[in-house]
Parts: sequence; structure tokens; C-alpha cells
Amino acid sequence: MSASQQAAGAMQFGRFLMAGGLAAAANYGSRFLFSIWFNFEVAVVFAFFVGLTTGFLLMRGFVFDASGRPLLPQLWRYVAVNFLALLQTLIISVLLARWVLPAIGIHELAEPIAHALGVAVPVVTSYFGHKLATFR
Repeated sequence: MSASQQAAGAMQFGRFLMAGGLAAAANYGSRFLFSIWFNFEVAVVFAFFVGLTTGFLLMRGFVFDASGRPLLPQLWRYVAVNFLALLQTLIISVLLARWVLPAIGIHELAEPIAHALGVAVPVVTSYFGHKLATFR
């Protein structure tokens, strides 16, 4: 791989992190709103879909420059990759919030901390899934 290809890949990953950060912020922030009406697990899932929509729009237009390609196949692949990320997010969030954090004495902020960590975990797997499958 040439130096210019490495630089382009690094810039793309940087854009992915920024877009993913915005999508994660939308996910994380909306969970608090959903928690007004729903229990933690349901709020995490609903918030995930807020982040999913935000991420798709940003990834398609600014990270992978795939806006000139057919929308529906990208959307279906994006949902498939992110369904795996949802499973990672939900399992990690619930495991931390219900068992790990309380076991180490963190009770009051267990859900916000657990959800933040749960959202962060699928960053790398999602990048490669979208690069190699979704927006190819």
C-alpha cells in the first residue's frame, strides 16, 4: 500500500470516527429521552435506531462517498452490519449495568456508564463491516 493510499485510509477512518461520534452522541443522548417513557433495555434499542439513522446519512454522504450508488442495497447492508453492532451494544450495556458495575460498587450511574461503553465497543467491527460490505 502506497503512502497516499495509507493517508487516504487514515483520513477515511478519521471521518468515520467523527461521523460515528455524532451518531453515537445521538444514540447516547436520545436514550435519556426514551428512558422517560421506557425501561433501560427498550430505551437502549430505540436510541440505537436514532444513532443508526444518523450514522447512515453521515457515512453514506461524507465517509464512504457512496451517494452515487443505489440506496436500498446499501441500506439493507448497513442495517445488517448494525444489527450485529446492536447485539454487541445491548449485551455489553446490560451486562455492565446489571452485573459488572453493581458488583464493583457503581450503582447510581451504572446505566449511563454501561451504555456509553456499550456504544463504544462496536466502533472497529462496524468500520470494517461498512468499508468491506455496506458501501463497497
